[in-house]
Amino acid sequence: MVKRGSDSHFPQRAPLAASGLPRRREEARAKCESDPRFGGASDASSEGDVNLSPQRQAWQAAHVGLQSRALLDRDAEAFLHQSLSTPCLEALVAAEGIWLTDAQGRRYVDFHGNNVHQVGYRHPRVVAAVREALDTLPFSPRRFTNRYAVDLAERLRALAPDPLGKVLFAPGGTLAIGMALKLARVATGRHKTISLWDSFHGASLDAISVGGEAVFRKGIGPLLPGSEHAPPPDPRACAFGCGGRCSLRCADYVAYMLDKEEDVAAVIVETVRCTDVQVPPRDYYRILREACDRHGTLLVLDEVPIALGRTGRMFAFQHYDVVPDVVVLGKGLGGAVYPMAAVIARRDLDVAADGALGHYTHEKSSVGCAAALATLDVIADEALCERSARLGARALARLEALKARRALVGDVRGLGLLLGVELVRADGTPAREEAERVMYECLSRGLSFKVGQGNVLTLSPPLVIAEPDLDAALDVLDAALGVVDGSAAP
Repeated sequence: MVKRGSDSHFPQRAPLAASGLPRRREEARAKCESDPRFGGASDASSEGDVNLSPQRQAWQAAHVGLQSRALLDRDAEAFLHQSLSTPCLEALVAAEGIWLTDAQGRRYVDFHGNNVHQVGYRHPRVVAAVREALDTLPFSPRRFTNRYAVDLAERLRALAPDPLGKVLFAPGGTLAIGMALKLARVATGRHKTISLWDSFHGASLDAISVGGEAVFRKGIGPLLPGSEHAPPPDPRACAFGCGGRCSLRCADYVAYMLDKEEDVAAVIVETVRCTDVQVPPRDYYRILREACDRHGTLLVLDEVPIALGRTGRMFAFQHYDVVPDVVVLGKGLGGAVYPMAAVIARRDLDVAADGALGHYTHEKSSVGCAAALATLDVIADEALCERSARLGARALARLEALKARRALVGDVRGLGLLLGVELVRADGTPAREEAERVMYECLSRGLSFKVGQGNVLTLSPPLVIAEPDLDAALDVLDAALGVVDGSAAP
């Protein structure tokens, strides 16, 4: 139940007293303070909060209790450490609807969820569908088919516009991106790709080759040959000096690259960049579509985190009146229960019968497909696309009003319930340290979200969120901004 009338809009337990950190965490903290990679302007911050930052350590000292600390220490001992996950922030014991519950009993409204939670957590229809599949067909070896897989493929074909009509499944979005890249090579006989700097397409070697974030590419060594990159549509940091409003020079440059290269297999783009909610202007994809058509290049749109209603439409590309040659789905397809992803391609791209584009053990998972079918049923029956568009417009209007009152907010943007709040200092530089402070202030008040590109608060609530809870979450954000910019008392 939402509490109103105070800065603590979501009920919380009192902060725990600070306690000593294990030696390895003290060593990690010292590394953070001395290593610029983990400072306020770190490369790692492009994909989220830096899990070795001093601010993370301070939040944990104030909020993490003995039960969580014991599990966190076991986690840190057992897992390979990597940026953005282990060491972890907290330990969870439950997830339901829009809520996460940690080991202290503290609840958070989840505006992050790794973008798997369009239908919320533990939706009863998804859970029931998974249980039925577990009770009847828990696994389907790859050489066999099953009704869940065929039903899901037919459902996705029906949802996608012509000429999209052929499907492959995978156990995760990164793997589906790899399948799309292989399909582009087989179908065109070429290997080059054009993608965008700052983009994220997954963390495997092929995905980081077409991706554009240094945190994943730096220090890895040779990546896929022929992986060319272009500047993204980012009007506040435009490589072409568009002055804050996209002039479409970035799209023209991709067309220019295609003219010069001539033999590019695919242009691969996030329809809307999720990490900082960059929404390209309407003509951006018209220019890319026409350029790809001229050169026989496939247009591959990565909608792994943003399809299935997140932007107010089933597919984000439907906002642009274009149809890609391949679209990649993932994350929310499994209903926040099962890892599922899909490639939907033009029917005439069914040209690899003598090869293997995916060939994954769980390619036609009966359980995963059952979860996905139930998820699509919920999206349709509860009108979540329409709900996302309506609530997203309401939230964006509130964020516009917040921008007028909070000096740190340089820009707000969004499409459906995919929202971004960009924080900048008075001198126009990215407010990275302040963004991290706002995030931890919100976590202390029961709201969880992700920081993207170092200074953008990315807000991705479940599409099932009630209006009062959405309003309360934005109240928490407003209050946290007031604390960080000094205009409100803690």
